[in-house]
Amino acid sequence: MRDLLPYLALYRKHWFGLTLGMVLSFATMFAAIGLLTLSGWFIAASAVAGLTIARETFNYMLPGGGVRGFSMARTAGRWGERVVSHNATFKLLTELRIFFFRKLIPLIPGRFSKLRDADLLNRLVADVDAMDHVYLRLVSPIIVGILGIAGLTAFLWWFDPTIGLTLGSILLALLLIWPVIFYQLGKENGHHLTLNKASLRVRTLDWLQGHAELLIFNAEKEHHSKVLTAQEELVLNQRKMASLTGMANGLLLLANGWTLVLLLWISADGIAGQAPDPLVAMVAFATMASFELIMPIAGAFQYLGQTLTSAKRLNEIIKAKPDTEFDENGHSETAIGNISFSGVHFKYHDADTNALDNINLDIKAGQKLAIVGQTGSGKSTLIQLITRHWDPSHGQLKLDGVTLNQWSEPALRQAVSLVSQRVDILNGSLRDNLLLAKPSADDKELSDVLNKVGLEDLLEYTALDTWLGDGGRQLSGGERRRVGIARALLHNAPIVLLDEPTEGLDQKTEQQVLNVLNEHTQDKTVIFITHRLVGLNAMDAICLMEQGEITEQGTHDELLALKGRYHQLWQRV
Repeated sequence: MRDLLPYLALYRKHWFGLTLGMVLSFATMFAAIGLLTLSGWFIAASAVAGLTIARETFNYMLPGGGVRGFSMARTAGRWGERVVSHNATFKLLTELRIFFFRKLIPLIPGRFSKLRDADLLNRLVADVDAMDHVYLRLVSPIIVGILGIAGLTAFLWWFDPTIGLTLGSILLALLLIWPVIFYQLGKENGHHLTLNKASLRVRTLDWLQGHAELLIFNAEKEHHSKVLTAQEELVLNQRKMASLTGMANGLLLLANGWTLVLLLWISADGIAGQAPDPLVAMVAFATMASFELIMPIAGAFQYLGQTLTSAKRLNEIIKAKPDTEFDENGHSETAIGNISFSGVHFKYHDADTNALDNINLDIKAGQKLAIVGQTGSGKSTLIQLITRHWDPSHGQLKLDGVTLNQWSEPALRQAVSLVSQRVDILNGSLRDNLLLAKPSADDKELSDVLNKVGLEDLLEYTALDTWLGDGGRQLSGGERRRVGIARALLHNAPIVLLDEPTEGLDQKTEQQVLNVLNEHTQDKTVIFITHRLVGLNAMDAICLMEQGEITEQGTHDELLALKGRYHQLWQRV
């Protein structure tokens, strides 16, 4: 239950709506029990009055009005309780999703970046949805049940203490014992149900997204069978849950029946020592109605195992600490663009060897540095340290003479424009994806930057309203890359980091993009990462990296004059 504490704490912000929902739920339950209890007594009393002289003095109007009042109150209370409780719960889930997302974002550049997209989506949607059980199926039914038992016990005790205490004791015992039994019965299955639901979603998404490749490599049937297997396991879990629900309801009906027999036996000789009268019917109908207090609780606790598993999966994200933490009150001045590496080493948390070894660089503001080398030589890791995806294992990395971990996050993000190898495209319009870089840009500015990077074709037909699809499915690889470059132009930061910006472009488009970037970065600090020796003549300095080390450094002409590794690579162009 400790895993639920972070979510119970969020309830304090919505205490009024949640409390009002419980009050309306109690009022609805009171009206439902009152309706059946009064109806039972009224029918019995009317029958007795009709057989005696009391038929001339019996007040039929007042009980009849009470029945109508309870009936309308029950309907109105049920509607009001649903509206208020679900409104408060949906607000709570909305806040929880935002809270979860804010906790998730700082974790993504680090070790949590290896989590599958489908798994993260399942946590953000299904696991968060499971948290509504805490209030709707646990907190509210238990509180309403306790209050209802107390109220019903007091009501019957006023007529006959023995009957009131007997029914109250039975209901309280069931309230305490029933949840424990069905929690234990459903705990393990609920745990597997949550995990199998996540597994089914992950496998289904993998099968759908990779369907074309799976067909090409003749592996589609194998992956489809895994989806069906996951589905069968989930259906089995759901069948077990349905069986437990049926058993809980059946046993409650059995307990209700035996309790009714017991109370009829106690009240058969009359209530409070009086001769048998219509109050016996009142007791009988009150007993039958009272089990509405217990009915929601057994079903709720059989799903508690599922809720706890979802809470644990969410807590893995919420309670995790990011690999890099920013100081909210850190350095926030506008960056100039001086970058220095002093004896920087870096090793990924699951790696045996360093990705970077003893990196020493001094890049002045406005200087353009190209970093070349084979895949895996540490080029991309270098710029990921500048954006603080990670911090150096040893050494210092400074921006404008201030250690990078002393910068505030907004100031650092404003200082850097990044074109990475993977350009993330949101499932939205072309306009939406460009405004991420500059929310204040108007349509003319967006259109101009698209023309600069050679994406004028996207402005035909629906123009900036063009829908890009999930992950940019409507775009080619080169078009996605140019959207990333357009974002960098819009962001217009003093430091520009380019990680293979022209990869996947034809020669004509590549030259067009390089010309645009050269024009845009005239007075900016540029780090240009590439394994293709194109456009290096315009660089102020070039570094050649191999196995995480800088092996050669200088201008283009100086490196050619060394007749070293760079010269060998240039000869192959």
